[in-house]
This record gives sequence, C-alpha cells and structure tokens, in this order.
Amino acid sequence: MPEAQREITATRIALLELKDEQRLVQEGYTLLDEKRILLASEIQRQLARLACLRRECAALESEMRSRTNSAVARHGMDELSVYPPLSLAEDRLVMRRSRLLGLELLAVHMETSVRPPPSHEQPVNPTPEARACANAHRQWLVRAVELAGCCVNLRRLARDYVRTERRAKAIENVLMPEIVSSLKLIEEQLEGMDQEEVARLRRRHTQLT
Repeated sequence: MPEAQREITATRIALLELKDEQRLVQEGYTLLDEKRILLASEIQRQLARLACLRRECAALESEMRSRTNSAVARHGMDELSVYPPLSLAEDRLVMRRSRLLGLELLAVHMETSVRPPPSHEQPVNPTPEARACANAHRQWLVRAVELAGCCVNLRRLARDYVRTERRAKAIENVLMPEIVSSLKLIEEQLEGMDQEEVARLRRRHTQLT
C-alpha cells in the first residue's frame, strides 16, 4: 500500500503490528530470493545442456548432409525421392515430468525401434548409402526432440524467474522501505508523545510542590 494511502496511527499496538508485518515481509523476501537462486541454478544447468545438444545437432546435421549427398550420388534425386522412408511407427516418444518449486519441467527422448521395417516398406534397391542416410536423419531427430524439450524448460524457467524477480524487487525497493519509513515516523511520534508526557508530569509535580 502506498504511504499516502496508509493511515498511520502512532500507538504502541500500531508499532508492534507494523513490526510483525515487517518480519513477515522479510520472510517472504527471503523465500523469493532463495527461489531466484534455485531458478538461476537450474537455468544455468539447462543452458549448459542446450549448448551441448546444439553442438550434437550441428554435428548430426553435417553427417546428414554428407550421407544425403552420398545417397543422391548413388541413386540420383528422382530415385531417392521415391525411396521408401524409414518408418517411425515403432518408435516411441517418452516424456518424464518433474517439478521445481511448483514449476513443471520435461525430460523428453525418443526410444527408437531396432526391428526391421515391414516387408511392404522394404526398398526394391536397398543400398548402404540410402540406409546410412535414413539412419543419420533418425539420429538427428532423436537429438532434436531432446533439444525441443530443453527449450520448453528454459522458456518456463525464464518466465518464472522474471515473475519472481519482479516480486522480489517490489518488496525490496517499495514495500520494505515504506515499512521502514512508517516505523521511523511512528517511533518519532511516540518519542515526542513520551517527551510531552514527561514534561506534563514535571509541570504538574512542580505545581503540587
């Protein structure tokens, strides 16, 4: 609540209540600060994994180009374009979910089948070049799936980190200074009231004597 809207009453009870509020706000800030640290650590871990997956994907892309060029050289573009594709029907997308501070993170990978394709998917003219080309694309796809899951995690972590950072900054830069200012004002007013009471008692004592 802005200071202009906060109605400050200089009483001992108001002072104690405000100190309790200060303690609760400080505890909330501590929790948010710890959450920031945990989120930042997980973001760094995911970034390291992202960099590793990107390097692997880049190497696999280079392998794909090389294998594709060899297959084209062996079959020609027309024949290769009608070559039976490598079936993914037996492959399975496996997704494991975990939670970090209430945030859902994903670990995604593909379990590829080692079973040979059905007879109706067998090529008429099978060659090592075409098979190597298909396997290179499959290996790239496996890493690309993991890369996609890592990117999803990073987007979620970054979004949650920004929200947490804004809340922590609001407490640190707005709410806590406002409470400190209000406490100082109440304490000054109470001190002034105490001094006035002491002066009144002295005057009364002087009059009685």
